[in-house]
Amino acid sequence: MVTKVSMHAPALVAGAALLLVAAGDLARPAAQARSTPAIEAGMTGCGTGRPALREGPQALPLRNDDATTAGVTLIDPTTGAVYAEVEGLGPRTTRTLRITLGPGAYAFRCAEDGPAAPVTGPVTRITGSGRGTPGIVPVSDNDLYAPTRSYQAYVTAGLDRLVERTDALRSAVDDGDLDAARAAWTPAHLAYERLGAAYGTFGDFDGQINGRPEGLPGGVHDPGFTGFHRVEYGLWHGESASSLARVTDRLARDVRALRSDFPNQRIDPGDLPLRAHEILENTLQFQLTGEADQGSGTTLRTAEANLEGTRELVNVLRPLLRPRYPGLAEVDAWMDRMAALLKGRSSVDRLSQADRERLNGTASELLERLASVATIGAPRRSSQGSGG
Repeated sequence: MVTKVSMHAPALVAGAALLLVAAGDLARPAAQARSTPAIEAGMTGCGTGRPALREGPQALPLRNDDATTAGVTLIDPTTGAVYAEVEGLGPRTTRTLRITLGPGAYAFRCAEDGPAAPVTGPVTRITGSGRGTPGIVPVSDNDLYAPTRSYQAYVTAGLDRLVERTDALRSAVDDGDLDAARAAWTPAHLAYERLGAAYGTFGDFDGQINGRPEGLPGGVHDPGFTGFHRVEYGLWHGESASSLARVTDRLARDVRALRSDFPNQRIDPGDLPLRAHEILENTLQFQLTGEADQGSGTTLRTAEANLEGTRELVNVLRPLLRPRYPGLAEVDAWMDRMAALLKGRSSVDRLSQADRERLNGTASELLERLASVATIGAPRRSSQGSGG
């Protein structure tokens, strides 16, 4: 288990293999914390001036006396395994890291934004027989290249299906058969939603193809409202086939343009673990609330497609996660639970209060566990340099 102290996370979020916690003490000027020996957490003197590390649970004050913000990591200097992280420790502030240490070698590594290499402080070796927080060997950018290639292949195949189904939607509208168009809209839209992890790569195409009317001056009637949700609004709000032909033609062109452009786009390998969490975060916000619905009543089917995209991401990351995340089986179990709750459902409005609460609770639990995937899978800079 890695303990991660974030300067930006005020709440306690527990995962099966990872604990994301707020710092034990509020940030305060270092001068006010001099009465307690503190570990230097800046680039100058990283890991020095500290109380002795010992076996068992303890609270470790971290002080940054430098003029720049630093990130501090407690590592095993032999393997590079990470036990704990403190992000964004500001100048002249102190934070408290609470952790349980077992037998092993420990050193603090300090890093700041920019080209400067991280600095590793003195090594402490603890003996004993107790159990401490286990370290996790960091993921590198190189480790993520193979999963990224696998995911790119998944997206490429998905774009072919998207083009095929969007063309079927356009043909139904061009033929004036709105019943057939409504039947074709959902499979076409779901083909796009299954590509959720790539949305950060799609750039402007995402807004053109799957944008919502919120924030547009004219709302649903704004000329900038295009794509699947614009077609959805027209199909379920009585617009004629002739008026929708222009919209579906634009959607089909944008989808084809996206497919043509995708080979030139780059999925950042470091984004994959985070996307596994963000897809379901957006699902909880827009689909499980029904906020994204423009009349079709299919947001739960969209949520199911989002879950499929999340599952694909976890699968391509699985070789990296398996040795690092003991709770990976629980992620799979919670994805299965959510899939079972979504199966055969379409509209949030048709759920009973109990079913809605059960679905929201399951999604929230899965999100917490996917937060560990995001943190464990995030690439980290390697340890370089050493202190005294």
